[in-house]
Amino acid sequence: MTDIESAATLTGRSALVAGATGGLGSAIAANLAARGATLTLIARDQRRLDGLDVPGHRVSLDLRDPDSCALAVGAAARHGDGLDIVVNAVGVVAFGPVDDLSVDAMEELFMTNTFVPIMLAKAALPSLREGGVIVNISGVIAEKNLPQMAAYGASKAATRSFDEALSREARRRKVRVIDARPPHTETGLADRPVEGTAPKMPAGLDPAEVSAVICDAIVGAVTDLPSSAFGS
Repeated sequence: MTDIESAATLTGRSALVAGATGGLGSAIAANLAARGATLTLIARDQRRLDGLDVPGHRVSLDLRDPDSCALAVGAAARHGDGLDIVVNAVGVVAFGPVDDLSVDAMEELFMTNTFVPIMLAKAALPSLREGGVIVNISGVIAEKNLPQMAAYGASKAATRSFDEALSREARRRKVRVIDARPPHTETGLADRPVEGTAPKMPAGLDPAEVSAVICDAIVGAVTDLPSSAFGS
């Protein structure tokens, strides 16, 4: 029996994972499944969803559309006979100086990295059962922004700020909000920027190790996951 399986305390819990085909989203989905959760997996590409080696109900949606956020929550609540966990692992990145960044790239950064977490949380809160959890991944850049990534960092810092206030609002519903800020992780995201070219970066963390920290936090009573919680 693996360490994850021995800690399978999520049996009977319904989890929605947005961005389930990404490097970190797929690792989180696999970890939650190993702990016994009933999964609803959301991503834009149906073919990549179908190829995901994780058990769960698959729904292809573009969460940049507010109606799709509501559809995702409804699908998860039906499939899992309720909703307990929402993990938002959707994200995009762009590189380069601000004066080279297009307005389209700026809009995409904030729509995906900031507005999707807000819209998904808004859709999920009325459906989450008592003891539910919302996880947003703002990342280490929300703690200290970097040149050549200014707009990207700002979009993630906005999510961290949102989570800080949302956690106080959600507390009244007995729902926890976890803002996760892992250091650079080898998800492949840096190789798919919406604009620009990634600078040379040191080797990142293993997505499986990052997902284990996040899922341990879901099972426990954690309300914040700073970069220091992940080691390096």
